Amino acid sequence: MEHSQLILFLLHIAGAAALLIWSVRLVRTGVERAFSNHLRRWLRRSSNNCLLATGTGTLSAMLLQSSTAVAIMVSNFVTGGNIVPVVGIAILLGADVGSALVVQVLVVRQTFIVPLFLLLGVCLFLRGHQRRIRHSGRIFIGLALIFVSLEMVRTATAPLMGDPATAAVMRYLGQDMLTAFVIGALFALLVHSSVGAILLFITLVSQGLMPQSAAIAMVLGANLGGAMIAYMLTFSASSGARQVILANVVLRGGAASLTLFLITLLDLSLTSIGTTEAGQVINLHLLFNIGLTLVALPFIGTVLKLVQLFIKVRLEGGSNLERMSALNSTLLATPDRALACASRELMHIGEKIEVMLRSVGKLYDNWDEKNAEIIIANDIQVRKTNFQIKLYLAKLNRNDLEEDVSKKSIELSAVAVDLDSASDIIARNMVELAKRLDADAVKFSVAGQKEISDFHDRVLANVQLALQVMMTQSPNEARELVAEKEDIRVFEQKLHKKHLNRLRDDLAESIATSNIHQETLRALKQINTSFSKIAHPILSESGDLLESRLASSTKEPS
Repeated sequence: MEHSQLILFLLHIAGAAALLIWSVRLVRTGVERAFSNHLRRWLRRSSNNCLLATGTGTLSAMLLQSSTAVAIMVSNFVTGGNIVPVVGIAILLGADVGSALVVQVLVVRQTFIVPLFLLLGVCLFLRGHQRRIRHSGRIFIGLALIFVSLEMVRTATAPLMGDPATAAVMRYLGQDMLTAFVIGALFALLVHSSVGAILLFITLVSQGLMPQSAAIAMVLGANLGGAMIAYMLTFSASSGARQVILANVVLRGGAASLTLFLITLLDLSLTSIGTTEAGQVINLHLLFNIGLTLVALPFIGTVLKLVQLFIKVRLEGGSNLERMSALNSTLLATPDRALACASRELMHIGEKIEVMLRSVGKLYDNWDEKNAEIIIANDIQVRKTNFQIKLYLAKLNRNDLEEDVSKKSIELSAVAVDLDSASDIIARNMVELAKRLDADAVKFSVAGQKEISDFHDRVLANVQLALQVMMTQSPNEARELVAEKEDIRVFEQKLHKKHLNRLRDDLAESIATSNIHQETLRALKQINTSFSKIAHPILSESGDLLESRLASSTKEPS
């Protein structure tokens, strides 16, 4: 191949691969923004049954087109105590099966799919008046672009069919399956998508460019790489969450290595699982994940115990190092750096409140005096830090500040007040309400408990989004946060009506806990409002916020 042709080929194949990875991400983003609350609810409610958890993991991965995204959700639930580690492992095994099913669907070649999906996607995205409809349009556009990118790969690789150098490289990979396995794992890790990597490998083998043996090794390697993505992304998570993720790495990576060894040693034929070489590789990938799930499910408790030998549960309070305040008085003469210090301290407050909100939910299920005292102590610390931030910003404003710096200082002061309000609601209102449940020896009805848990989980997700907005200052995410505020208001009204219906039906549990139920919903709504205000300065600057409401334009984040 001539030098100019090589450069052109590399450009085409790189562009096609980039479009493929971005398209998979586009679909996942659309699903997360449109249906993330439903997915979180399904995952949390499957915590009592490993088989149900496996099925929920499969469905979630198919919708998100990513087992990694499911793994991140599961790690958050394990950290919060909503899911026990054994169930978390079952969900991840199911998610791996769902990821394999996605590959089966996306390799289908039908000429009408691309124009149909593009037409549907663009119409929904541009004409939809509800966020869920617009994000559904994003999903269809992403799916269409996945098929376009795969066709680009086929077109780009067609001229290589008779190239001697390419054939030599591919023959080598076909003979050295261990190297191909490592390349597959590294590529999936590099592009942060095992689905995208496997689609690329299967497309190459379907073109006759890559030997089947190399494709088998690289697809198995991508299974290991896909599991490693979640492990790297959750490296700083809680011990329990990391145990779940590592267990999945051990199971998926170990099984992939063993499968490769057996195929190489026994020289197994795949003719019984497909009529074409590409079809055989695809089906092997699916059968591998289904087989792994069926074999591993009965032993996930044993695997978890093995992993716990390597990752011990961290004991709190064992460090002599105390956190130092980010409020550096020596930087008051440098306004930009001083504002950055105040922002860091506000982020710390936000993270502390997130922990408080996560913990207070457990008090409704089982009252714990010690945990209640910890939440109240955290509130005292939040108030103290909040006062220090406002005093720090007041000292900064004594200087002759530029208009934009002064405006930013006022905005940070307002955020501090809102966060303090949220902390106060948790420590005073919600802790007291949970204590009343225990003192009166009453419990929510089954339906009422689910509603409170769902609402709490949704508000917690918005708190996490608000902290992300505070850190990134992204207008797109800020719009999402403010739009969620309106959804929360509608959701709270819906739950209120359901509760009134139970009262009309004279359900004893609902009557006994009526005030606590309604006050808890109101408290959670107020917490959500406090955190959603973080987005207001960002959207005011971009012109997306009119009179504290999200502008009703068709403007949509890309």
